[in-house]
Amino acid sequence: MTGAVVWHDLECGGYTRDLQLWLSLAERHGDPVLDVGAGTGRVSLALARAGHQVVALDTDAELLAELAQRADGHAVECVHADAREFSLPDARFPLIIAPMQTLQLLGGEQGHVAFMHRARAHLADGGIVAVAIAIADDFEEFDWSEGDTAPLPDIVEIGGSVYSSQPTAVRREGDRFVLERRRETVGPTGVRTIEPDRIELDILTTDAVEHAGQRAGMRKLGVSAIPPTIEHIGSQVVIFGA
Repeated sequence: MTGAVVWHDLECGGYTRDLQLWLSLAERHGDPVLDVGAGTGRVSLALARAGHQVVALDTDAELLAELAQRADGHAVECVHADAREFSLPDARFPLIIAPMQTLQLLGGEQGHVAFMHRARAHLADGGIVAVAIAIADDFEEFDWSEGDTAPLPDIVEIGGSVYSSQPTAVRREGDRFVLERRRETVGPTGVRTIEPDRIELDILTTDAVEHAGQRAGMRKLGVSAIPPTIEHIGSQVVIFGA
């Protein structure tokens, strides 16, 4: 298991609050489902284990390789591609999903619209596109310094090494939220390494997402809310049709 996989699982893999929504949409709209930003398969595997056919798309080949291994005979096809540029000839999907904050990682309005165009091009007749965005008002800004009280780290032990991911800052910079973490590893012999991690999320409203979808020839059908958990902020899922 690579470092990229360990950190992805530790920081994202434990989130389950949204799974019932994706499962219910798949039951309603049918297969195959295109999961954009699939990572190591948090959503893809839940859908596949429920009997759905899934195409899992991500830009990270290491995460997809792990997903392919975990699929273990389930109907999951992995595609290494960018959400803004992907092209799957002759593939049409009754359901295309972009869970968590995938859309907010695409680098501003141009990236959002580019994804919407690619999604529209791969949408089956009568199909829907469902895009999750973090609720901006739920972000609590902070900047941690050594000795300050901070959110508890996520910790896991794998193969004798202990991995810890400590949130150190959440702050707004222009039209983005910046999330910073300190990733610490203690190996089997006690060797300790620390590296910073930084993620930038575009700040989005449902109106802005609706506008991006309209530019790609889609219309908003509705919005579903995913409530916050103790560890994760809430999100809204904007649903589009052709």
